[in-house]
Amino acid sequence: MGGELAEARVWAGELRALHERFVHRFARSEPRESALAYMRGLISPLERKNGWTLAEEAGHAGPDRIHRLLNRIDWDADEVLGDVRGYVVEHLGDPEAVLIVDDTGFLKKGVRSAGVQRQYSGTAGRTENSQIGVFLAYAGRRGRTLIDRRLYLPASWTDDRDRCRAAGIADDVAFETKVVTAKAMVRKAIADKVPFRWVTADAAYGFSKGWRSELERADVFHVMATTRHDTVVTRWAIDHPVHDLFPGLSRQKWKRRSCGNGAHGPRVYDWARVEVRPWHREDRRHWVIARRSVSRPQEISYYIAYCPAETTLDELIHVAGSRWAVEECFQSAKQECGLDDYQVRRYDGWHRHMTLAMAAHACLTVLKARSSDIGKAETDPPSSYPSPSPKSDG
Repeated sequence: MGGELAEARVWAGELRALHERFVHRFARSEPRESALAYMRGLISPLERKNGWTLAEEAGHAGPDRIHRLLNRIDWDADEVLGDVRGYVVEHLGDPEAVLIVDDTGFLKKGVRSAGVQRQYSGTAGRTENSQIGVFLAYAGRRGRTLIDRRLYLPASWTDDRDRCRAAGIADDVAFETKVVTAKAMVRKAIADKVPFRWVTADAAYGFSKGWRSELERADVFHVMATTRHDTVVTRWAIDHPVHDLFPGLSRQKWKRRSCGNGAHGPRVYDWARVEVRPWHREDRRHWVIARRSVSRPQEISYYIAYCPAETTLDELIHVAGSRWAVEECFQSAKQECGLDDYQVRRYDGWHRHMTLAMAAHACLTVLKARSSDIGKAETDPPSSYPSPSPKSDG
């Protein structure tokens, strides 16, 4: 019991420290206090995290203060998210980190929630009435968490401005594809000087030659999943199908490697790479990478990479495998931080909830990294140099 109480105090203290970074974004004391109470409720062990249960957890008489925080009080969720991103960089920043783009679905009833329609949801694995959020995850050596989010608005919404206004969507918010949203989030991370080395995404995003070209022009290294129908420039053809590069490859070119641990242990595949676009600067390389199932060799996935010339296949496999970190973020943020527990219909309300849920997740990720550091320090052999003696209060 004492251990649980001490742990709760640590969580509460770190959450307050994170909250202090953005209290100046609220003009009045009520939303400042409500934002902290909301985050506390999101990481609490409540079975359901809605307006009523979060209000009860905070000691409020009813859900009005929570609803005002998400729907009516004036505050800029993007500014708060910038403060949270700064917190992540300070505690988890890693120059070798990977930025990962992906989207996730939130099942919803009715037709009035911003962006909702029948559309494919990876969460459900089928077409459902849902909202889709595009997210940017940050995966470094000390942890992984979400650092940006945008609600996807289908054309059925942006073509109906009256419907948009009813959901709080401004007239200047136009339709954009998920790839365009992904580009904007990565550009934002670069502008904010978030330290990273790689960008990766699944084939829904990586198939975009325009985006890959933009990243290359900015000299941003990437390993992007693509489809077997994608084409590349080789010595033999301008539009060479990627799937046609590997059938004649010798057995020695295939390497059996794990690209990280999954729910059932290491994700082991056979991997190979072929260099493409041979006319480029000497210190950079372009590769097509194939990932072949060990048990079903006919199942092959493809990636296109742009990287320093000295990059090894093992490094590229590591980056490709890091894409699953965003799925882990979605899972833990939904289970532990209420990412998918919300009752808001308005566009700004969605972004506000996601921002505070992502802040809570970042806080828990930092605490986990700190705990891991302490555990490592306790198991490491003692240094040959004594630690400085603590100064007395006198």
